Formats: sequence, structure tokens, C-alpha cells
Amino acid sequence: MHSDERSAEGLRAGIAGPVSSGPVASAIGVVGAGTMGSGIAQLAALAGARTLVYDAVPEGLERGIARLEQGLTKGAERGRWSQQDADAAAGRVEAVDGLDAFASCALVIEAIAESLDAKRELFGALAAVVDPGCVLATNTSSLLVTDLAAAVPGPERVVGMHFFNPAPLMQLLEVVAGERSGEPALALARGTGEAMGKRVIVARDAPGFLVNRCGRPFGLEAQRVVSEGIATVEQVDRICRLGGGFRMGPFELSDLVGVDVGFEVSKSFYAQSYGEPRWRPTLLAHRMAASGRAGRKAGRGWYDYAEDPPWPPDPDPPAAGGGEDNLLVIAGDNVVALELADLARGAGWRVATPEDAKGDVPFLTVDCGGDASLQGGPHAVLCAEGSLAALDPEGGAAGFHAVPPIGAARLVEATRGPNTSLLAFERTEHLFETLGKHVEWVGDAPGLVLGRMVAQLVNEAAFTLRDRVGSAEDIDAGMELGLNHPRGPLAWGDLMGLDHALAILDALWEEHHDPAYRACPLLRHHVWDGRLGQLTGAGFHEHGSPEA
Repeated sequence: MHSDERSAEGLRAGIAGPVSSGPVASAIGVVGAGTMGSGIAQLAALAGARTLVYDAVPEGLERGIARLEQGLTKGAERGRWSQQDADAAAGRVEAVDGLDAFASCALVIEAIAESLDAKRELFGALAAVVDPGCVLATNTSSLLVTDLAAAVPGPERVVGMHFFNPAPLMQLLEVVAGERSGEPALALARGTGEAMGKRVIVARDAPGFLVNRCGRPFGLEAQRVVSEGIATVEQVDRICRLGGGFRMGPFELSDLVGVDVGFEVSKSFYAQSYGEPRWRPTLLAHRMAASGRAGRKAGRGWYDYAEDPPWPPDPDPPAAGGGEDNLLVIAGDNVVALELADLARGAGWRVATPEDAKGDVPFLTVDCGGDASLQGGPHAVLCAEGSLAALDPEGGAAGFHAVPPIGAARLVEATRGPNTSLLAFERTEHLFETLGKHVEWVGDAPGLVLGRMVAQLVNEAAFTLRDRVGSAEDIDAGMELGLNHPRGPLAWGDLMGLDHALAILDALWEEHHDPAYRACPLLRHHVWDGRLGQLTGAGFHEHGSPEA
């Protein structure tokens, strides 16, 4: 494993420094023996460290040690490590009855309740008993490391080590540098994380650090979509699964985490940012949390878990094929147009540009941002630069949106307005069915559902990069490994085209005039500079020679 090593000052400024291998703690203390604490202790023991575990509740400590030993046994049974390694790791674990036992530790990681006062009190007590060089690490996911370190003698030894649940299985560790975190402490945290087998990413201290910050739009934008009546809860989740490749939709995930928990996190983000509009909680989530519909744990959240299954099963997409050499005109030279043309040819369509159609009336004209206004026949319009109502105010076109890579998607979204002709409706649906896609009809909006969600993910990641909270590589790795997204948001922006993402954001701003949709200046400058992503060879990442 390799981490993006930086100096302490470089971490805080987001500027890469020299790469070096970090030291590893040989004796690690863990405070808190709950699910997270016992998982961290298991990782420490497997990494070869003498591991001391403490919990203020004796029964909790006993349960935590039992959970740790059970995890070691299950891992051996599943071939993740040998039984010999499991037995050796178990032998390195010691349950202790007080903080004094941590005096010999080089690193102590706290995994107690998410309370600023409780964590500060704990760090103060630890500072009184451990060696001055002992690193104190917090597993917080929502509190600022700088705030925790403020009341601790020697704040340079306080860092963040944000593990993801379940800690033994998730591949990611987020190391966070507070304003006064020292390089020796950060190096030990990184080196120890790598010894635990983690992909270590590094973050500047800020609300949500890298991963939780960049993941905010996934749930918030989904809630806005439902609040506006663009799609139902079930549709949004299905679109994310089938159209975006997410393992879970945002509302399924909310029910799993707890609707009440998610709402409290939203309020915390909003408060810590002094009212950042992009992080504003929704009234929809407020009502859900206040109603007691807290998700799976309550038996009902966005879904009713008394029903089996709680949400409709995903439909199987139709088999591709059936173009029958019919003429399909595709206008535009963006990624969507190029991918649709390739897919259509593979499905038996005769594909042409408006210039090459030579006046023939096509089965359907698909306008992906080119000038298809002079072409006869029914139209389908890509709803990126605006909603269907804005792009075709008096016409009879249908609208659609798809987020690349379209070939991997099993679903495409479509919309219709009051003037959409029946022929445009039917032929748009037929086209995408021949491409092997299920068609989900939703309300009209720029980007429809998935497009606006992905555009907001790209935008938040751009703000995070602009604010020097972390590197582009760490942002993308964090979202893939920490939240199981199908790809990192900056890489996704490069794939779909940064001009595409920016067009959706600007169109949403034009319709809503809500600062939640203001585009990050870094994203806009990349587009102005011609750094549109893979198609031009450079975007947030470098891609080499532009695609032909």
C-alpha cells in the first residue's frame, strides 16, 4: 500500500511533499470497545502491535474483546488470514482496566461517543499518563481535529485516524491533520494505517474531511429531487442502481444508517460551515426524522420494512438489438453523443449526423447539444443545458439524460412535457430499449435525476480540491473505497465531460437561483481552459493524448 505522504504544513495546505515510508507503532491503545473500537483493535493486533483495549463500561469491554476474537476466527475461516495468524493476533490483545495502562503506548486511538466534550476530557486524561511523544488519534467523522486538540497539552501529537465501518473490512483510512498536528504524529498514523493494510488518504482538517464532505450531495440532492416531485423515492434509488452503478440508492442507504442519524449529521455540517447552502438540510428529511420513521431500526423509514421486499425489484433490461437499419440522426460532439452513436451502430441503427443525413427523414433525431433544428421527424433532446421546457418550449420533443459510461448503464432517464408528441415519446423509448436500456420516465429538470446528482458530486469534489482539503487522487480513492461509489467524482467528471457537468449546474442555477447550485470556480476555469476531461486529454486528472 502507498499513501500520499506530505509534510505537516503541506497536509494543512494541501501541497504534496516528498514521499517517505512512515514509522509503525509497536504498542497501540484503543479507548472504546464498541463495534468500531473492537474493529480497530483487531486491525492493530493483526498488524503485529501489542494492543491494549479499554472501555469505561466493564461489560462493554468484555463484549468488545469477544467481538474481536470472533472476528479473528471468522476471518481465518474465510481465508483472509491463517488460524495461526489469528491466534497470534489474539495473543497480542490485552483488556485493561484504566488509562494508566497506556503509559507504554506509542499511539492511542479513541473510538468513544461522538461528543466534543467527552473526547476532549479523554485526551486530557490520556495526556497526563502517556509519554509526551505518544500520538493521540481520534476516530471522529464529524468533529474538527483542531477543536479536539485545543485543550490538550502538546496539540502537535493529536491527529485524526478516521476508519470506516466495519473497520476490519473497509479498505480505507483517512488521516487528518489539524492546524497544529506535527509531522512525526502524522507519519506514525500513516505508517501504522498502512501496516494495517489500509489505503491511506490524507486530509486537511475541515467539516467532513474528504470522504463525508464529498459524499454530501448523494443524499441531499436526492432529497431535493423528491421534494420537487421530479421522481419518487423508489425511482431515485432504482436510477442510481441501474443508471449509475451504485450498490445502494441514497434512500436505501439513509434507512440503513438511520434517517435521524443522517439528519443530525446534515445539521452538524450546516452549522460547522456557518450556513453553506450546498449543505443545507432539507425539510423533507426534517419531517421524516421528526415523525420517528428512522429507517430499518424502526421498521419504517423511506421504505416500510414490514413489506417483503421493502422496495420493488429492479426490472431486467431488454435485450439489445432491433435498429433494423433505420436512420438515427445524432447531433453533437460531446461524450454522450459519441457513446450513443457507438451503441446505436451496435444495435443495428444507421447513424448519421444532421449534415450527413442529406435531407432524409430519420426515425428519430437525438439532439445532444448540436443544431438539429432543421432535421425533420420526431426529436429527443439531451436535458443537460436546461430542462426540456427550457430547451424545447414550444416543440414536441421528448427529453432524456444519461450519464457516461452509458454502455455500462442498464437504465436511461426520459421526460415528456405537455407538448411532447406521442411519436417522440414512443420512438425515444424504443431507441433506448434497442440499446438494452430500461427507460425510467421522470419529471422535467436539468440533468433529470442522476445527472444533477452526479454534477453535484463533481462540484463538491471540485470545491474540496479548490479548498486544498486533499488531492484529486485521494478524493477519488476515498469515495470509491470509503463510500463504495462506482468511481471517484473527479474521475467521473472527466469521463462525462466537465462541460457537461457545468452545463447542468448552470441550468439548475438558472431555474432555481439557489446558491446550492453555484458552480465551483475551479470547475468553470477548467472548462474555460479546455480541460474537459478524457475527451481532451486533461481535466481534474491528466489522461494523455485526447481520444480520437
